[in-house]
Amino acid sequence: MSDVIKIEKVPVENGDGIIALVSINRPNKLNALNHEVSEGLKEMCIWAEADDEVRVVIITGSPPEDALEGKRAKPHAFAAGADISEFVGKGSDEILELFADNAIEAIWNLSKPTIAMIDGFALGGGCEVACSCDLRIASTRAIFGTPEIKLGLIPGYGGTQRLVHLVGYGKAMEMMMTGNNVDAEEAHRLGIANQLVPSEELLEQTMKIAQTIAGKSMHTLRVAKETIRAALDNGLTDGVKIEAVAFANLFDSEDKEIGVKAFLAKENPVWKHR
Repeated sequence: MSDVIKIEKVPVENGDGIIALVSINRPNKLNALNHEVSEGLKEMCIWAEADDEVRVVIITGSPPEDALEGKRAKPHAFAAGADISEFVGKGSDEILELFADNAIEAIWNLSKPTIAMIDGFALGGGCEVACSCDLRIASTRAIFGTPEIKLGLIPGYGGTQRLVHLVGYGKAMEMMMTGNNVDAEEAHRLGIANQLVPSEELLEQTMKIAQTIAGKSMHTLRVAKETIRAALDNGLTDGVKIEAVAFANLFDSEDKEIGVKAFLAKENPVWKHR
């Protein structure tokens, strides 16, 4: 794995497996997404998907390093966009090939639960990374934005598609056409951030949610994720049919029987598919 991606393996409480705490590690560049970061995130996704020990993936940005004497400290950042220096001189063919196989889609396509832990700037590509995760837990100093319009561009990692599902057509248009940022409280009100917590409590609260999810049946979580995602790709009538089939199929799973019997016996379930 690249040096720009750090992975801490946190044991699951009261169970088997790990929570992968993944940090984008370019603090001197506000964790901006360059080619190396993108390749590292794709490698991480391949590992997380294949490793049965991984229950939940948390993605975050590394905190700023201590400032040198006489220098101002850099701000906190989840990821302050793409590394714009890599855009110079690029044409459409080269960019289309590059973006066709990108890290944000790799995160989006993970079958395992993903959580973005956001402290500071989540701009441009950073906002798109956050939107590609299943949940977003943000600190009170988080700032979201899609400033690509200021460069004569639009979001290119699925931002025009995923953000509109979170905030609605009108607000997505406003964010993308003005390029203005959204502070943490507004992001929470709009539904970009699932939860908002003080920065000093961010890791604890995010890990608490991850531990709760990690204790569930992995098979059922995977089915739930697939079924909820179907709502984005299908109309209501087709989506309800997809849900009905997925729900019925779970009655053939061992974990359904384990969960129902544990509930009736007032015991904690010990899942077969963990």
